[in-house]
Amino acid sequence: MAESAKEISKKSKSSFYYAFNLLPEEKREAMNTVYAFCRKTDDIVDENSDSTDIKYEKLRKWRIEFEKSFSGHSEFALLNKLGTTISNFNIPLDPFFELIKGMEMDLQKDRYRSFDDLQLYCYRVASTVGLMCIEIFGYKHPSTKQFAVDLGIALQLTNILRDISKDAKHGRIYLPQEDLEKFNYTESDIFSFNYNENFRDLMIYETARAKRYFESATASLDLDDKKTMFAARAMQHIYYKILEKIIDKDYDVYNNEIKVNKVEKVGIALGVWAKYNLVY
Repeated sequence: MAESAKEISKKSKSSFYYAFNLLPEEKREAMNTVYAFCRKTDDIVDENSDSTDIKYEKLRKWRIEFEKSFSGHSEFALLNKLGTTISNFNIPLDPFFELIKGMEMDLQKDRYRSFDDLQLYCYRVASTVGLMCIEIFGYKHPSTKQFAVDLGIALQLTNILRDISKDAKHGRIYLPQEDLEKFNYTESDIFSFNYNENFRDLMIYETARAKRYFESATASLDLDDKKTMFAARAMQHIYYKILEKIIDKDYDVYNNEIKVNKVEKVGIALGVWAKYNLVY
Protein backbone atom coordinates (compact mmCIF):
# COMPACT_ATOMS: atom_id res chain seq x y z
CA MET A 1 0.00 0.00 0.00
CA ALA A 2 1.29 3.45 -0.90
CA GLU A 3 2.43 5.58 2.00
CA SER A 4 0.38 8.65 2.83
CA ALA A 5 1.96 12.10 2.65
CA LYS A 6 1.88 12.28 6.45
CA GLU A 7 3.58 8.88 6.81
CA ILE A 8 6.34 9.91 4.39
CA SER A 9 6.92 13.10 6.35
CA LYS A 10 6.91 11.42 9.77
CA LYS A 11 9.05 8.48 8.66
CA SER A 12 11.78 10.80 7.41
CA LYS A 13 12.27 12.23 10.93
CA SER A 14 13.04 15.45 9.11
CA SER A 15 13.24 18.82 10.81
CA PHE A 16 10.36 19.75 8.50
CA TYR A 17 8.06 17.37 10.35
CA TYR A 18 8.69 19.00 13.72
CA ALA A 19 8.58 22.50 12.26
CA PHE A 20 5.18 22.27 10.59
CA ASN A 21 3.43 19.87 12.95
CA LEU A 22 1.96 22.86 14.84
CA LEU A 23 0.28 24.34 11.76
CA PRO A 24 -3.53 24.37 11.44
CA GLU A 25 -4.80 21.08 9.98
CA GLU A 26 -5.41 22.29 6.41
CA LYS A 27 -1.98 23.89 6.12
CA ARG A 28 -0.30 20.95 7.86
CA GLU A 29 -1.86 18.53 5.40
CA ALA A 30 -0.77 20.73 2.48
CA MET A 31 2.77 20.88 3.86
CA ASN A 32 2.87 17.10 4.27
CA THR A 33 1.84 16.75 0.64
CA VAL A 34 4.45 19.19 -0.65
CA TYR A 35 7.15 17.61 1.51
CA ALA A 36 6.21 14.11 0.32
CA PHE A 37 6.57 15.28 -3.29
CA CYS A 38 10.01 16.73 -2.55
CA ARG A 39 11.07 13.58 -0.68
CA LYS A 40 9.91 11.26 -3.47
CA THR A 41 11.62 13.41 -6.11
CA ASP A 42 14.87 13.26 -4.13
CA ASP A 43 14.52 9.50 -3.63
CA ILE A 44 14.55 8.94 -7.40
CA VAL A 45 18.08 10.35 -7.56
CA ASP A 46 19.24 8.71 -4.32
CA GLU A 47 18.18 5.19 -5.36
CA ASN A 48 21.59 3.47 -5.36
CA SER A 49 20.49 0.35 -7.23
CA ASP A 50 19.42 2.27 -10.35
CA SER A 51 21.74 3.34 -13.16
CA THR A 52 21.96 7.02 -14.09
CA ASP A 53 19.96 6.36 -17.28
CA ILE A 54 17.16 4.74 -15.28
CA LYS A 55 17.13 7.67 -12.84
CA TYR A 56 16.84 10.12 -15.75
CA GLU A 57 13.94 8.11 -17.14
CA LYS A 58 12.21 7.98 -13.75
CA LEU A 59 12.60 11.73 -13.34
CA ARG A 60 11.22 12.27 -16.86
CA LYS A 61 8.18 10.13 -16.09
CA TRP A 62 7.75 11.82 -12.69
CA ARG A 63 7.68 15.24 -14.41
CA ILE A 64 5.08 14.01 -16.92
CA GLU A 65 2.93 12.55 -14.15
CA PHE A 66 3.28 15.80 -12.21
CA GLU A 67 1.92 17.70 -15.22
CA LYS A 68 -0.97 15.23 -15.48
CA SER A 69 -1.83 15.94 -11.83
CA PHE A 70 -2.96 19.48 -12.72
CA SER A 71 -6.13 17.89 -14.11
CA GLY A 72 -6.14 15.07 -11.54
CA HIS A 73 -5.10 12.40 -14.04
CA SER A 74 -1.76 11.22 -12.71
CA GLU A 75 -1.34 7.52 -11.98
CA PHE A 76 0.14 8.56 -8.60
CA ALA A 77 -2.35 9.47 -5.87
CA LEU A 78 0.25 11.68 -4.17
CA LEU A 79 0.66 13.79 -7.31
CA ASN A 80 -3.09 14.18 -7.76
CA LYS A 81 -3.31 15.33 -4.16
CA LEU A 82 -0.45 17.74 -4.85
CA GLY A 83 -2.29 19.08 -7.88
CA THR A 84 -5.27 19.89 -5.66
CA THR A 85 -2.98 21.50 -3.05
CA ILE A 86 -1.32 23.67 -5.71
CA SER A 87 -4.76 24.80 -6.89
CA ASN A 88 -6.12 25.44 -3.38
CA PHE A 89 -3.14 27.54 -2.29
CA ASN A 90 -2.35 29.06 -5.68
CA ILE A 91 1.26 27.84 -5.58
CA PRO A 92 3.33 28.82 -8.65
CA LEU A 93 4.44 25.84 -10.73
CA ASP A 94 7.95 27.04 -11.51
CA PRO A 95 9.49 25.98 -8.15
CA PHE A 96 8.33 22.38 -8.73
CA PHE A 97 9.96 22.19 -12.15
CA GLU A 98 13.10 23.89 -10.83
CA LEU A 99 13.32 21.31 -8.03
CA ILE A 100 13.29 18.53 -10.63
CA LYS A 101 16.07 20.38 -12.52
CA GLY A 102 18.03 20.46 -9.27
CA MET A 103 17.74 16.70 -8.96
CA GLU A 104 18.95 16.38 -12.55
CA MET A 105 22.01 18.43 -11.56
CA ASP A 106 22.88 15.70 -9.07
CA LEU A 107 22.89 13.23 -11.96
CA GLN A 108 24.95 15.51 -14.19
CA LYS A 109 27.73 16.61 -11.86
CA ASP A 110 29.43 15.75 -8.59
CA ARG A 111 31.68 18.84 -8.44
CA TYR A 112 31.04 22.59 -8.44
CA ARG A 113 33.67 24.93 -9.80
CA SER A 114 32.46 28.16 -8.22
CA PHE A 115 30.06 29.27 -5.55
CA ASP A 116 27.81 30.71 -8.26
CA ASP A 117 27.42 27.16 -9.60
CA LEU A 118 26.69 25.82 -6.13
CA GLN A 119 24.27 28.65 -5.39
CA LEU A 120 22.15 27.67 -8.39
CA TYR A 121 22.07 24.09 -7.11
CA CYS A 122 21.07 25.26 -3.62
CA TYR A 123 18.33 27.42 -5.09
CA ARG A 124 16.91 24.56 -7.11
CA VAL A 125 16.92 21.90 -4.39
CA ALA A 126 16.10 24.07 -1.36
CA SER A 127 14.94 27.62 -2.10
CA THR A 128 12.27 26.19 -4.38
CA VAL A 129 10.82 24.28 -1.43
CA GLY A 130 10.64 27.53 0.54
CA LEU A 131 8.88 29.26 -2.34
CA MET A 132 6.27 26.47 -2.35
CA CYS A 133 5.82 26.62 1.41
CA ILE A 134 5.33 30.37 1.84
CA GLU A 135 2.23 30.19 -0.35
CA ILE A 136 0.75 27.71 2.12
CA PHE A 137 1.82 29.71 5.15
CA GLY A 138 0.47 32.97 3.70
CA TYR A 139 2.26 36.32 3.55
CA LYS A 140 1.65 40.00 2.80
CA HIS A 141 5.01 41.36 1.69
CA PRO A 142 6.87 40.41 -1.53
CA SER A 143 10.15 40.46 0.42
CA THR A 144 9.05 37.17 1.97
CA LYS A 145 9.98 35.51 -1.32
CA GLN A 146 13.57 36.66 -0.79
CA PHE A 147 13.35 35.29 2.75
CA ALA A 148 12.44 31.89 1.27
CA VAL A 149 15.24 32.01 -1.29
CA ASP A 150 17.97 33.03 1.17
CA LEU A 151 16.78 30.65 3.88
CA GLY A 152 16.78 27.76 1.40
CA ILE A 153 20.38 28.50 0.43
CA ALA A 154 21.37 28.77 4.12
CA LEU A 155 19.76 25.42 4.95
CA GLN A 156 21.36 23.65 1.99
CA LEU A 157 24.80 25.08 2.73
CA THR A 158 24.43 23.85 6.31
CA ASN A 159 23.49 20.40 5.02
CA ILE A 160 26.54 20.39 2.75
CA LEU A 161 28.90 21.31 5.59
CA ARG A 162 27.42 18.71 7.93
CA ASP A 163 27.51 15.96 5.29
CA ILE A 164 30.98 16.44 3.76
CA SER A 165 32.18 12.95 4.71
CA LYS A 166 28.86 11.29 3.85
CA ASP A 167 28.87 12.87 0.39
CA ALA A 168 32.55 11.99 -0.10
CA LYS A 169 31.70 8.32 0.44
CA HIS A 170 29.46 8.64 -2.63
CA GLY A 171 32.15 10.41 -4.63
CA ARG A 172 30.54 13.83 -4.26
CA ILE A 173 32.15 17.11 -3.27
CA TYR A 174 29.79 20.06 -3.02
CA LEU A 175 32.33 22.54 -1.65
CA PRO A 176 33.33 24.82 -4.55
CA GLN A 177 36.62 23.84 -6.19
CA GLU A 178 37.77 27.46 -6.05
CA ASP A 179 37.35 27.43 -2.26
CA LEU A 180 39.40 24.25 -1.90
CA GLU A 181 42.17 25.88 -3.90
CA LYS A 182 41.92 29.08 -1.86
CA PHE A 183 42.68 27.16 1.34
CA ASN A 184 45.08 24.63 -0.19
CA TYR A 185 42.83 21.71 0.67
CA THR A 186 42.59 18.92 -1.90
CA GLU A 187 39.99 16.40 -2.97
CA SER A 188 42.22 13.63 -1.68
CA ASP A 189 42.20 15.39 1.70
CA ILE A 190 38.41 15.19 1.69
CA PHE A 191 38.35 11.54 0.65
CA SER A 192 40.81 10.68 3.41
CA PHE A 193 38.85 12.79 5.96
CA ASN A 194 41.93 14.86 6.70
CA TYR A 195 41.15 17.26 9.54
CA ASN A 196 43.89 19.86 9.61
CA GLU A 197 44.38 23.61 9.91
CA ASN A 198 43.62 24.19 6.22
CA PHE A 199 40.33 22.36 6.57
CA ARG A 200 39.48 24.33 9.69
CA ASP A 201 40.17 27.62 7.87
CA LEU A 202 38.06 26.43 4.93
CA MET A 203 35.17 25.57 7.26
CA ILE A 204 35.38 28.94 9.04
CA TYR A 205 35.02 30.54 5.62
CA GLU A 206 32.09 28.33 4.59
CA THR A 207 30.16 28.63 7.87
CA ALA A 208 30.51 32.42 7.69
CA ARG A 209 28.90 32.32 4.23
CA ALA A 210 26.02 30.19 5.52
CA LYS A 211 25.54 32.62 8.42
CA ARG A 212 25.29 35.52 5.99
CA TYR A 213 22.43 33.79 4.20
CA PHE A 214 20.66 33.13 7.50
CA GLU A 215 21.07 36.81 8.38
CA SER A 216 19.92 37.95 4.95
CA ALA A 217 16.82 35.77 5.24
CA THR A 218 15.96 37.32 8.61
CA ALA A 219 16.46 40.83 7.22
CA SER A 220 14.05 40.11 4.34
CA LEU A 221 11.19 38.99 6.60
CA ASP A 222 8.81 41.80 7.48
CA LEU A 223 7.40 41.90 11.00
CA ASP A 224 3.87 41.45 9.62
CA ASP A 225 4.80 38.05 8.15
CA LYS A 226 6.72 36.61 11.09
CA LYS A 227 3.65 35.02 12.68
CA THR A 228 2.57 33.08 9.59
CA MET A 229 6.19 32.10 8.89
CA PHE A 230 6.73 30.50 12.31
CA ALA A 231 7.25 27.02 10.79
CA ALA A 232 9.90 28.38 8.42
CA ARG A 233 11.47 30.28 11.30
CA ALA A 234 11.54 27.05 13.32
CA MET A 235 13.45 25.42 10.44
CA GLN A 236 15.79 28.39 10.45
CA HIS A 237 16.52 28.00 14.17
CA ILE A 238 16.97 24.22 13.94
CA TYR A 239 19.47 24.50 11.11
CA TYR A 240 21.27 27.41 12.71
CA LYS A 241 21.68 25.14 15.73
CA ILE A 242 23.34 22.58 13.43
CA LEU A 243 25.74 25.27 12.24
CA GLU A 244 26.52 26.20 15.85
CA LYS A 245 27.22 22.55 16.67
CA ILE A 246 29.68 22.36 13.76
CA ILE A 247 31.47 25.41 15.19
CA ASP A 248 31.35 23.99 18.73
CA LYS A 249 33.14 20.85 17.46
CA ASP A 250 35.86 23.12 16.05
CA TYR A 251 34.58 22.35 12.52
CA ASP A 252 35.58 18.68 12.76
CA VAL A 253 32.66 17.12 10.88
CA TYR A 254 34.79 14.08 10.07
CA ASN A 255 35.09 12.77 13.62
CA ASN A 256 31.87 14.09 15.16
CA GLU A 257 28.24 13.34 14.41
CA ILE A 258 26.54 16.69 14.06
CA LYS A 259 22.83 16.49 14.78
CA VAL A 260 19.97 18.20 16.56
CA ASN A 261 18.04 15.56 18.46
CA LYS A 262 14.27 15.14 18.57
CA VAL A 263 13.89 16.86 21.95
CA GLU A 264 15.85 19.87 20.71
CA LYS A 265 13.79 20.05 17.51
CA VAL A 266 10.49 19.89 19.39
CA GLY A 267 11.71 22.48 21.88
CA ILE A 268 12.80 24.87 19.15
CA ALA A 269 9.56 24.43 17.20
CA LEU A 270 7.41 24.99 20.31
CA GLY A 271 9.50 27.99 21.34
CA VAL A 272 9.17 29.68 17.96
CA TRP A 273 5.44 28.91 17.79
CA ALA A 274 4.88 30.36 21.25
CA LYS A 275 6.87 33.48 20.46
CA TYR A 276 4.94 34.35 17.33
CA ASN A 277 1.52 33.23 18.55
CA LEU A 278 1.65 34.76 22.01
CA VAL A 279 3.58 37.98 21.32
CA TYR A 280 2.25 39.20 17.99
